[in-house]
Amino acid sequence: MFVNEVNDVKIYNLSAGKSVPDWLTDRRKRSQLMKKVDSRRQIELIQDFDMPGVCTSIRMSPDQQYILATGTYKPRVKCFEVSNLSIKFERCFDSEVTTFEVISEDYSKMVFLQCDRFVEIHAAHGRHYRLRIPRFGRDMKYHKPSCDMFIVGVGRDIYRLNLERGQFLQPFETDASCLNACDVNPEHHLLLAGTKEGIVEAWDPRTKQRCSTLDVAMKLPCVKEFPSVTALKFRNGLHMGVGTASGHVLIYDIRAKQPLLVKNHLNQLPIKRLAFNPAQNAVYSLDEATLKLWDEQTGKQIAYVESTTSFNDFCTIPDTGMFFVAQEDLKMLTYYVPAMGPAPRWCSFLDNLTEEIESEVVENVYDDYQFVTAKELAELGMEHLVGSNLLKGYMHGYFMDARLYNKAKAVVEPFAFDRFRKDKIRQEIESERKSRLQIESKLPKVNKELALKIMDEQANPSNSSKQRNVPNLLEDSRFKAMFENADFAVNKSAEEYRLLAPVLNRLDKSKAKELKKRVEVAHVAELHADEAKQREESDNDEDLFGFEKSDGESKDESGDEASSDDDDRREYVKEMKQAYKQVKRQREDEEELENENDEQQQDETPVSATRPQTNGHTSKPTVNGNRFTMSALDQHQSSSLVQQRIKKASLQDRVQVMSQLEGQVTNVGRSFGNRQMTFEVNKQKKTQYHAKKREAEMKKHREERRSIVRPIKSLRLKKVNFK
Repeated sequence: MFVNEVNDVKIYNLSAGKSVPDWLTDRRKRSQLMKKVDSRRQIELIQDFDMPGVCTSIRMSPDQQYILATGTYKPRVKCFEVSNLSIKFERCFDSEVTTFEVISEDYSKMVFLQCDRFVEIHAAHGRHYRLRIPRFGRDMKYHKPSCDMFIVGVGRDIYRLNLERGQFLQPFETDASCLNACDVNPEHHLLLAGTKEGIVEAWDPRTKQRCSTLDVAMKLPCVKEFPSVTALKFRNGLHMGVGTASGHVLIYDIRAKQPLLVKNHLNQLPIKRLAFNPAQNAVYSLDEATLKLWDEQTGKQIAYVESTTSFNDFCTIPDTGMFFVAQEDLKMLTYYVPAMGPAPRWCSFLDNLTEEIESEVVENVYDDYQFVTAKELAELGMEHLVGSNLLKGYMHGYFMDARLYNKAKAVVEPFAFDRFRKDKIRQEIESERKSRLQIESKLPKVNKELALKIMDEQANPSNSSKQRNVPNLLEDSRFKAMFENADFAVNKSAEEYRLLAPVLNRLDKSKAKELKKRVEVAHVAELHADEAKQREESDNDEDLFGFEKSDGESKDESGDEASSDDDDRREYVKEMKQAYKQVKRQREDEEELENENDEQQQDETPVSATRPQTNGHTSKPTVNGNRFTMSALDQHQSSSLVQQRIKKASLQDRVQVMSQLEGQVTNVGRSFGNRQMTFEVNKQKKTQYHAKKREAEMKKHREERRSIVRPIKSLRLKKVNFK
């Protein structure tokens, strides 16, 4: 039970309380409710007072013994008997119900208006008859003296269905394009119809003529939504209430054109239903978001009920303070307001209970069950419980008892609470430290150089206003991990960083150069100021000579600056080339190492058998002064150094070395040249590797063939002479 107090008026929500899962049996539901301390204050006024999906409309029978409600899904009607506080029967329909009317004292005669233009007439045993109307209906009311059912909807006609004769009568033709609501006065039986144009038309069923019209829209000129009439309700023979689509409620005396009172809901939502409480001079007005109770004479708000979902309909029990609300949810809400009247006779015990109940807030959740996913279940080591009664499958996980979950969590993570406690203490200490005076800012653990650059840029007063207005990355929470998580540290050994290093160095040099230039400009300005003082004292010729001299000096300075820019550009290009060469050289060395490892692992023949052996040394080329000669190097010296030395040598020395290594140069007597060089192109490592592997496989294959083939020594060939 939930108690809400508004303006010293207590509103008791009898449907609130801790819910129990639906999959439990009735016995287990009762046992769990008994174990809970709050269950002593929880009241289930009517058993199974809910719908499978949504409740669309709700009514109380005239004898106040039955509550009838319609909803989905499937479309159905439920009848609850208040004497037994339980459901009496349930019936299903072929389509959803728009509205319905109880035309007898109990549930024995009911008429249902459905959304597919069908009208169903039900008796105590079930459906009695079913017929269809020409247009879609929106509302209907029963006229007892003539047994006529008035149906309004899309179109200008008010359909008249005579239930005594069982036929349609001549409809009433209105001046409206669409009719939204209707009502019949219980005393003089005047019929009212609310139109889309904001006009209320009054019809006399006896003369079958229109009596008068009332323009409601003219009384609400300054509204954003057009005030179409959406709800009508008579209080007595003279007073009525009109609800509009703009969220206004107007109280009228049918003898006057001016409203007695205008009440604004202040949310611009259409009024769905009105009701009166004559004993307390109160009006109930319902829209999609709220149900408001306010004074009929002054319009002052007495109390209100806010919705967690959309409200659809409500009904009151006459001369009591109880009412029921249909909403876009499973539960149908039951409210009791002692200020509006006593409790009904069938639940008079509420008056005694409400005096002892204190205000409290109750959450509508499964408090004794914990939802876990399949991954969390695996982390807890409880996968073997799948399929048992300890786990209940729901959506993408399972519901399990909260006590079992806490025990499993404590076993899997025994020190979780200690870690949580230490983290909390550390956070409290750090929060206190922040308030103290900080003399200097500490550098982060990760990317210290980047943090220093950012701090220098922010602290430098020479930066432009745009740069100063840029937010500090060290204080921005989006880049917090870049200075705390080691995964975001700058890797200076990566190829990308090494290729960008010359660019970064040039940027740093340019900044230093700009700073130096600013200092020089300031120094030159001081010199010019001194020279200006001297010029004032000198003659005109000296002044002219001085100006010419200064112009020449400026030209020399500009030339020096241009030459320095060219030198910087050359140095930058040189650094970029060196960086690319280093990266390329490193890639080649890595590829050579990988190929050598592959050869050592996969080659079946020994390396010594495939290479010519020397006395531990091989002839390699070296550079001595300006001569390029052959010298003995270590066998394990890398070939990349040799290639680098060959590239640095001259063409003549390079040809001599290549001729000694791989080919030879011969003299030929030709007119276009007297030297000829023969050489072989070095094959790629992969080609050599595949060739060696193929040769080894063929050698192995031949040995296997020799061991299998039968010797043929015993066979002898004889010479045959053919003549």
